[in-house]
Amino acid sequence: MQYRLSDHARKRLQQRGIKLEWISAALVFPDQTENDPEDGSLVHALKEIPEKGFKRLRVIYNESIEPVTIVTAYFE
Repeated sequence: MQYRLSDHARKRLQQRGIKLEWISAALVFPDQTENDPEDGSLVHALKEIPEKGFKRLRVIYNESIEPVTIVTAYFE
């Protein structure tokens, strides 16, 4: 899936040590997806990351623009 990072997401990924390969995995092969409860243009992709002790990564992205834009990502 083609995507771009927002400036906010780029900063947060760096601060949180989140790899781009994990973002891609969450987008292409999510364990679960959820619609954002407040913004209908946002989707949450959730993926367990083995390298992080199977912590669940939540990637929030805007699917209403092309390419999709990653808004933020964090481990739960």
